[in-house]
Parts: sequence; C-alpha cells; structure tokens
Amino acid sequence: MKILVLGAGAWGTALCIPLASRHAVTLWARDARQAAALQADRENRRYLPGVALPPPISIQSTPMDGVASLAASHDLVIIATPMAGLRQMLLALANCAVPVAWLCKGVEAPLSGRLGLLGHEIRAEVAPRLEAGILSGPSFAQEVARGQPTALVAASEHAAVRDALVAAFHGDSIRVYANDDLPGVEVGGAVKNVLAIATGLCDGLNLGLNARAALITRGLAEMTRLGVALGARPDTFMGLSGLGDLVLTATGDLSRNRQVGLLLAQGRTLEDALQSLGHVAEGVYCARAVGQRAQSLDVDMPITGAVVRLLDGAARPMDVVAALMAREARDEN
Repeated sequence: MKILVLGAGAWGTALCIPLASRHAVTLWARDARQAAALQADRENRRYLPGVALPPPISIQSTPMDGVASLAASHDLVIIATPMAGLRQMLLALANCAVPVAWLCKGVEAPLSGRLGLLGHEIRAEVAPRLEAGILSGPSFAQEVARGQPTALVAASEHAAVRDALVAAFHGDSIRVYANDDLPGVEVGGAVKNVLAIATGLCDGLNLGLNARAALITRGLAEMTRLGVALGARPDTFMGLSGLGDLVLTATGDLSRNRQVGLLLAQGRTLEDALQSLGHVAEGVYCARAVGQRAQSLDVDMPITGAVVRLLDGAARPMDVVAALMAREARDEN
C-alpha cells in the first residue's frame, strides 16, 4: 500500500515507522523547514528525539491546497494533526476518493456559539461524501516507534476504511481490531483525556491508590453515559478505546494529560504546566466542550465538571476533591 500521513508530530511520525517495513510511506509536514530538518536528520528531534526514521519514509511539504492531489496518489490517508486542525484537513480532503482516518482524540472547540463537535460530526458537516474513520486505542507514540506491542481499534461506518486500516497497520508489533461504533470510539478517546487530568491531580495530591481506582471507575461510568446519549453502544467503552485508553492515559507517566494534573497539584498555573510540556494536551482544550455536550444532553458528569472548574481557575485542587466527596450517596448503577 501507499500511505500518506498528514502531520509530523510525535504520533504521526511514530506510526510511520512500523508502516515503513511493509508499505510505501510519505510523511507530510506543514512547515517546509521542519520537513527539511526531518529529511536531513532522519529524526524528529522536536517530537520524537532519538528515534531514527527508516530510509523508506519519504518526507513531503506542500501547501494546503496541494494536499488533495498528493492524497490522490495514495491508497490510504492518515490525518495526524491535533483536533484543532482536523476541520481544515477534512475540508481539503472532502473529495478524496481513498479511505481517510484521523488520529486525534478530542472535541472541537465550540464555533459561533454552538456546541463543539466530535471528529465524525465534523466530517459529516464538511466532507459528507468522504469515507473516513478513526484509528484509536491505548498507545503512546514512543512505544509504537520502538516496536513495543500495541493494540488499536479502527472505527468507521465504512467497511472499506476499517479494512484499509487493518491491512495497513496489523502486523508484528501492532494488532488492530475493527469496530463500526464510531461515536463510541470517539467519545472514549476524548473523555479519557479529561479524566487523565483528574487522575494526575489525584496522584499529585497523594490521595492514594483507592482514590485513583475509584476515579477511573467512576470516570468510565461518566464516559459511558455520554457516549450512550450520543448514540454509542455501551459495550464499546469496555474495549480498547474506552477502558483500555482510559487506564493507559490516567496511569502512564508518558501521558501529557496526566502530567497536567500532576503539575496543577503542585500549585503550578495552567499556563506554566502547558509550557513545560511542549506538546498538545487535548484534555485541556476539550474539557469544557465535553462538559457542554453533557449538559445539553442532561448527562451527569461530575468529574468532568470538576476538571473544568479547576482549569478555569474557579476552584483549587483540594476544593475539587472536597466537592466530589461531598456528593450525595446514590446507587452505583
């Protein structure tokens, strides 16, 4: 297969490495200077230092208006931008005749006073004829780049997209499971980032393993409630993009969203925490949008609400904990 990866951040770069052993891979960088550096160094020194890019990976940088023609010469297109860049990419690929999948996990910031959208909702709005989906699941870029075992989920309403993703990525170090519940996979990927901030806060405040386990479990319940309200199947949230990604992101030290919570627990400001990361932490940018979607559907998400108040500076870390513990008793289910 000929595969085009649009976006040369950590995750896009990392996925090119296992692909290059079996497919012809092109890595596209928006910034021509970054593309030149990638070509000269054969390493993404900013986002994935110390990991060599195999020789078969071709590096490209064309203007946005050239992305569609570049995509037309490939068999599969992977969008590896942050959530904030997905709409522009889907617009550019609206008439693309090959399968497209995005990697970003989050909710778009609200536009013109309306609620923020998930990736498949953006696609339906700007590229309704495009056959597309998402590649998601518990995965840190560094581990994928090193060839460590990883399991992912390919989600789309289109069988051709699911089949293309499985054919491209399923191999020695990556297992890919197909799923047609696109809303469920997307909700899991978005909400787990918000919950990871909460879990990082919990660990940073030394609240203990009991508290962490409770937070993850009740967070999974929040995630499921929102997903079902948006048309997802409940069982999706017990899979890779739900429970699997939540456990990884909430407990793994490579998680940027968890790091945000840890830094806030230390008394750092949100601005300071984000600057120290040097990467996008999607949970920070989508927490409010997730909360707004939940509120519009009358879905109770107290942990998400607490994270929003913390990020907005409306509550201190220990105030957030106290508010959650003070909630009235209720049946678990």
